[in-house]
Amino acid sequence: MFEMTFSLFNSILQRLTLRWPLLLYAATWTAILTVTVAVASFSPELAFVSAISPTSAFSWPCAAEGSIRVPLDVPTEVICFPAHVFQRSKLDMVVPPFFAAVVVAGSAYVVRALGLWEVDD
Repeated sequence: MFEMTFSLFNSILQRLTLRWPLLLYAATWTAILTVTVAVASFSPELAFVSAISPTSAFSWPCAAEGSIRVPLDVPTEVICFPAHVFQRSKLDMVVPPFFAAVVVAGSAYVVRALGLWEVDD
């Protein structure tokens, strides 16, 4: 029984060592895609956290009581909206995973378009 298990393990190990360059290649691109998704997912959160920090100009109170500052495209301009306009919606649970899926699919298409999985002969 032990000899059969050992020969099976040895056979699997032999197959893996023959494909070591391909496995290393796949692991490298998996790591690159993972880092790309992490950066794309966390950069909006980092921007939001920096915008609401106490030293940010966006954290200053609006002139109207109960209003929230919203930045515009021009860095020095802001608009104040009533606080009741900003409420948690059901889309808050759907949009981040959808965005992550779009980033993963997009990066996979980029890898495929560049032909990085093709083996050179």
